[in-house]
Formats: sequence, C-alpha cells, structure tokens
Amino acid sequence: MVKQFLSILFAGGLFVMTTGCDVEKTSEGRLPDVDVDVSGDPGAVPSYDVDAPDVDVSTEEEQVTVPDVDISTEEKTMEVPNVDIDLPADE
Repeated sequence: MVKQFLSILFAGGLFVMTTGCDVEKTSEGRLPDVDVDVSGDPGAVPSYDVDAPDVDVSTEEEQVTVPDVDISTEEKTMEVPNVDIDLPADE
C-alpha cells in the first residue's frame, strides 16, 4: 500500500513538474555563420542492418500455492503529505 501511495505521489509530482511551468521566449535564437567547402564525396549517413529478436508473449494456467491471509482494518490518525502549488501568474 505504501508503494502504491508513493508511486501515485511520484506520478503527481512528475505531472506538476512538467505542466506547472510558465515558459516565455525572451530572445530570438541565432545559428552561427558557417562556411563549408565540400569536394568529392559529400558524405552520407551510416546505414545499419538490425535483426531484432522474435518475441512471443502468451499466458497459460499454472497451479500455484498462495497464502490465505485474513486482514483486519482500523482507523488511525497519521501525518500525510500536503502539497500546495502556486503556479506563476500570467503577465
């Protein structure tokens, strides 16, 4: 249960980090001036021959011994994270 809570908290934090930013372009970009002199073979991108493995995924029924667990629950007061996010104001 703790792992599930932490994974949800991590996913939420990742979501906020990627969408909670206000990005504005403050200056124009510029490429450098480049003088290229090519004679003969102008070059080429290397080629690759890739042989990927053939993977077959399937399911099958199998007899497995599992424990029989009885769970009792009770309410407890405990500290949990409280996340407060202030997004940048639009100007």
